[in-house]
Formats: sequence, C-alpha cells, structure tokens
Amino acid sequence: MKLRLTERFGFLVSDTGRLYGRFFDLRARQQLGLSLAQCRLLGALAAHEGDGGLSQVELADRLDLTPMGVATLCDRMQAAGWLKRVPCLNDRRVNRIELLPPAYDALKSAMALGDELQRQAQQGLDAGEAKQLQALLRKVHGNLSELLSK
Repeated sequence: MKLRLTERFGFLVSDTGRLYGRFFDLRARQQLGLSLAQCRLLGALAAHEGDGGLSQVELADRLDLTPMGVATLCDRMQAAGWLKRVPCLNDRRVNRIELLPPAYDALKSAMALGDELQRQAQQGLDAGEAKQLQALLRKVHGNLSELLSK
C-alpha cells in the first residue's frame, strides 16, 4: 500500500511550510546575510514592539526554539548590531530584547523577499484564489491556536 501523503492535510501544510522556509532561508542568506531564524526573530520582536520587548524565553516560545538556541541567536545578532538586551526592571534574571535601528531596514528587506517568494509560490492562482487561500489558512490557524490555548 503506497501512501499518498500529499493528500493528507497535515503533511501538505507542514511540507509546504518546510519548502517555503528552506527557499526563504537560502534567499535571505544570499541577499540579506541573515538566516530564516534571524528574520523570524526580527519579525517577532517588531510584532511586539511597544509592549516592552520580549524576553528570550518568550522569544523561544514564539519561535518554537529552545531558550539556549535563542540565547545563541541573540548573542550573534547583538554582536552584529541588530538588537540589544535590556534588563527587566521587575526581575533581574530576565533581559528584554529590543531591536536597534539597522534591524528595521533588514526586516523591511526580509518582508520584500517574503512578498516575492509568496508571488512565486502562488503562481497560477488568480487574486481571488490567493485571497481565499489566505482566509482559509487564517481560519485553520485560528482553530489550531484555540486548541493549544485550552
């Protein structure tokens, strides 16, 4: 019995994300000198800007990485001038991570790269189909997020 994994929702979504991520990582490294993980970290921080920054533990949770992995990533990005650690006023053991000005240009470039990859990935879909695909994926994302929060 040969399995047709591409007919299974979970496999198709996961494998599509894996392919998208690999292609983004390759292009980001070539064009921006940043990895997918670094771009995701910048995006997560920008999404929570004004909330007092995120801690390394919160970043690890949002990026599905280990705290040690995020610490190493932050070490490299801090050394490169992308971000800074700011001691938390309420807990001396915690550092909040904040973006530095050069990170915003890098994030803007990463988003443009993502837009181009999205156009390539959705080649053959008309505007309505692309909009419907995003709406359906948002519904599925919401359903799964709700399941995790229970």
